[in-house]
Amino acid sequence: MISKKCLTTLSLYLLIVICFPVNAQIDPGIYISDVDNVRHELKITDGYLTHSVFESTPAKFIKTTGGFYTVENGTLNIKLEFNSNFENDGQKELSIPFSMDKGQLTLKGDSPLVFIQSEPMKQELDGQWLFATRGPDTGQERRGDENPRKTLKYLQGGRFQWIAYNTETFKFHGTGGGSFSSQDGIYIEKIEYFSRDDSRVGAELKFNYELKDGDWHHKGKNSRGEPMYEIWALRK
Repeated sequence: MISKKCLTTLSLYLLIVICFPVNAQIDPGIYISDVDNVRHELKITDGYLTHSVFESTPAKFIKTTGGFYTVENGTLNIKLEFNSNFENDGQKELSIPFSMDKGQLTLKGDSPLVFIQSEPMKQELDGQWLFATRGPDTGQERRGDENPRKTLKYLQGGRFQWIAYNTETFKFHGTGGGSFSSQDGIYIEKIEYFSRDDSRVGAELKFNYELKDGDWHHKGKNSRGEPMYEIWALRK
């Protein structure tokens, strides 16, 4: 039989839970906000996110940021790895109040944005991949996560983004993204934004891929039509 003291303690605990809800978290996934022909796209996993902003018609890249995040007291705290606008704003960290409710994420910054979560979609190559080396794999030196010069390829929910950057100098070298599919050894990208050349938007690129010992071997032609063979390592 539960004692009166235990009942009192339990009632107090329930009162605390009701009055002070557990700190809100953000469900991993793809979040989209469309405002006046400007698309904001968030890719979010457990502890990492990217935010890309671009216009669709006519195609125009605006900016991208990304890095490791934590959540505390309803605030999204981001330690940036890259910031395409760094030369202008000098930002390496961001703190953004937010709320999360039934797949709707609201960022409450100077200009509040409401994001809708896309339907979940899983494919074989989902994950964060770092460029390791040019193929074929013949024992050459690989570029690891400890190297400040990085090219990250982020695949999630049918959406892809690559970003080239330097974590020491914060030099931003470029990005591109859109939708992708990976099935039966065929990887297809449909470009929706490209920081180096907006005219490449709309292009569809088809590659062969194979997973070997945890690496992604990627073969085909790049956006300039040149042959390429890349090896990517899954970021852990």
